[in-house]
Amino acid sequence: MEDEDRPHALASGRKDAAASLASESLDPYSVDELDARVKLLENEIERVRAHKARSATSRLAAEALFRSPASSGEAS
Repeated sequence: MEDEDRPHALASGRKDAAASLASESLDPYSVDELDARVKLLENEIERVRAHKARSATSRLAAEALFRSPASSGEAS
């Protein structure tokens, strides 16, 4: 992957661990090490997706709790 194709930061501009990993050269890794890295990253993607789903559910519940009856889309 060319340098300009690598992700460098989150949309927020914050550089996190994933951006640091994306900037790392993969040349020194063996095929077995790359396979292990892929598995680790797939597990991390699943963890992030699960957290995102829980966060979205919590947000929807909070919005429903604090939404006024007039703004719920019901006609008067």
